[in-house]
Amino acid sequence: MDEVHQAKPRRWMAEQSDGNEMILFAVNKTITKRRTAMQDVEIVETPSFGTILVLDGLIQSAEDDEHSYHEALVHPGMIAHANPRDVLIIGGGEGATLREVLRYKSVERATMVDIDGELVELCKEHLQGWHQGSFDDPRTELIIGDGRAFLEETDRAFDVIICDITDFLDHGPALRLYTKQFYALVATKMRPGGVLIVQALETSNMDPQEHAMLVRTVGEAFPIVRSYMTFISSFMYLWGFLTASNDVDPSTLTESEVDRRVASRLTSELKSYDGVTHRGYFSIPKDLRAQIAEPGPMLDDNTIETWATREG
Repeated sequence: MDEVHQAKPRRWMAEQSDGNEMILFAVNKTITKRRTAMQDVEIVETPSFGTILVLDGLIQSAEDDEHSYHEALVHPGMIAHANPRDVLIIGGGEGATLREVLRYKSVERATMVDIDGELVELCKEHLQGWHQGSFDDPRTELIIGDGRAFLEETDRAFDVIICDITDFLDHGPALRLYTKQFYALVATKMRPGGVLIVQALETSNMDPQEHAMLVRTVGEAFPIVRSYMTFISSFMYLWGFLTASNDVDPSTLTESEVDRRVASRLTSELKSYDGVTHRGYFSIPKDLRAQIAEPGPMLDDNTIETWATREG
């Protein structure tokens, strides 16, 4: 066959979502690949989703839809807070969560604690579209270290704490950031009216027990826990999030109130989040609501590693 008409050779990246499913992504080229002290990091260019960040073989963030994930993670909890001034981000290596937090005029300091400094440097260099210079914002305080150790040692308290970390089932460095002991610690570091925001695993498989278990676990430390979700194309699933607080319930905000707060509090326009989107986030299916309401296991320092090994 004439070389002009031959299909261009391409690499395929396989992501095994669980023991029964595998997704293949075409890869045009590898931008960078490195083993850090914590994890395998790969940044690739794909025809379907643009540039993709892959950690330990699993997609973490994709250029074409990262705004859907990061706006969903940050804004429902931030917009529900009365006046977020001091925000802590645990994880968030790409800098996109930091980017969204810094949109708020009220934010005076955004502290980001990520355990993998090598990953952060790679993201600074190769994922400028994600962080958009947020690491250089004078309100940013970047700390390379363990998020739980930081909370144990600091005497500070925060208006909003955001956990943007890898899934505990990935057997990565985030295991101890998903337990009832950790969330009890978080509760001691919240100011009155504070809000905790957590990326809370996939919700669209046939048995979303991990999300329900996480809701129960966080509920040991906070009386108001609300699940919400949105579809992330590059993840191929409806992805779960949650907020937790002693007195703030984002699910009660009306569309008009969300739109009013977005217009007055943010410095730039969002791509996907507004009042209608907010209402949709919290309109979760009946069967998932029922599963969340049922009693069941929780995540504990002493058992989470064994549980993740069994389920991962």
